[in-house]
Amino acid sequence: MQALWPALRQARAARAVSPELVALYDQRADVPVSAFTDMFAQARENIDVLVYAAIFLHEAYPRLNELLRERAAEGCSVRIALGDPESDNVRQRGAEERFGHGIESRCELALMHYRSLIGVPGIEIRTHETTLYNSVYRADDQLLANAHVWGVNAYGAPVWHLRRNGDGGIFDTYAQSFDAVWKTAKPVQED
Repeated sequence: MQALWPALRQARAARAVSPELVALYDQRADVPVSAFTDMFAQARENIDVLVYAAIFLHEAYPRLNELLRERAAEGCSVRIALGDPESDNVRQRGAEERFGHGIESRCELALMHYRSLIGVPGIEIRTHETTLYNSVYRADDQLLANAHVWGVNAYGAPVWHLRRNGDGGIFDTYAQSFDAVWKTAKPVQED
């Protein structure tokens, strides 16, 4: 049928693109750090981060904690869920990526980076033990989802930038996933 009407194939392909998709990056390394930080800086209600470590953010933008403090002071709820370095799932991920104990140490380093935010009103830091299928970076109605691909480090896996466009779309699927993990995560206590 498509051989007789090639326009039909094109019409189907055009409809297959979600109106929520803002951009698609081949790998996280292609995403400018400003895409993350600008999104967070514009947030007024929610900032949610679900990762194992994502220390690239602090390395590339040393002012990240100040930015999160500023957003929280303006009434934005900030929730950071980091991988528990003692988790079997974190260790398994390191083995799958042939990263050795690197992922566990990166989780510990991420905890160190965020530690100064513990106890700041409006900011919560938790650790999770889940199998992480995607890293999620949300700011209000925008979201960056870094797909996790077996055997590939997160920086080499694709990222899609989504903007919420009504209820029940792709954006909401990721937001609900974050909420489900958040419920199982354990609050990080001050030392």
